Formats: sequence, structure tokens, C-alpha cells
Amino acid sequence: MKIAVFPGSFDPVTVGHMDLIRRAAQIFDRVYICAMVNAGKSPLFTGEQRFELLRASVAELPNVTAELWTGLLADYAREKGAQYIVKGVRNGTDFDTEWSMAQINRELGDSLETVLLPARAEYLHVSSTMVREMIKYHRPLEPYMPAAAIETMKGWGTDGNQ
Repeated sequence: MKIAVFPGSFDPVTVGHMDLIRRAAQIFDRVYICAMVNAGKSPLFTGEQRFELLRASVAELPNVTAELWTGLLADYAREKGAQYIVKGVRNGTDFDTEWSMAQINRELGDSLETVLLPARAEYLHVSSTMVREMIKYHRPLEPYMPAAAIETMKGWGTDGNQ
């Protein structure tokens, strides 16, 4: 069984993330979407909120599970029995960053392989940073976030503003 982990901060999950997740779900038997805590970032959403947005967004994908993790990615992958890490790349800067991380994860994770999926052209401009700006200024989110995530935020009685 081919098991992969797709990590990220997902603050919030975007349509670009979902495109990559769907593509990964076609390649691997089981995909764990791991909302990570990144000490270098100041998230708009709490870890639990990011998990809820992801969980709602991947509910339709039977071989995909969303979880929240606060430790090292290699430890999470080992716990799940994963052989692969999936990451999306939009440009050369993303590639350089992910290539360096792949070397570290391979050392920490007993030959854990990283698979880099290039973003589709229609999603190159979509980032969590851009979506947070849309939320801040009360702009429509439908072009940028999965419908299930938007509905989840509405259930909180907010459009994401804290």
C-alpha cells in the first residue's frame, strides 16, 4: 500500500491545495493531510479551525484523512506508515525550499521520499496569504477556497475574521 502525507499550514485551505490533494489521492492508496503548526508563522486560524476546514474540504475523498500535528513531519509520517511526502510547488523558489526539506526528511524518515507536484497554471496566483487578505477585507472567497471550508466558516458565525 502506498501511503503519503501532504503537510502544510493550510491557513486556510485553498482551491490550489484541493487540486493537489485530489491529484495525490489518485496517485496514492492513502493520503494523510497534515495541518502542521509552524512556529515561524502567525496564523489567522487556530490549529483546530484549520483542521476543521481541511476535514470538511476532504470529506468527499474516501482515501484522504485530515489531521492536526504539532511535532516533526518525519515522526508523523513514521506513525502513519507513510513512505512519501507530497508537496506542491508554484515556482523555482518553492522548488528550492522543498528540495532542501526533502533532504532533511529523507535523513530523519528512513528514506522517506518527497514527491513534488507542480501547481496548475490556473492556481499559481492562489495562496493562503492572498486568501487571508480577502478574508480581512470581506471579499468573496468562492474563487479561492473550497465550498465546504467556506460553509464551515459560516457555521462559526464568521467569515474568518477573529
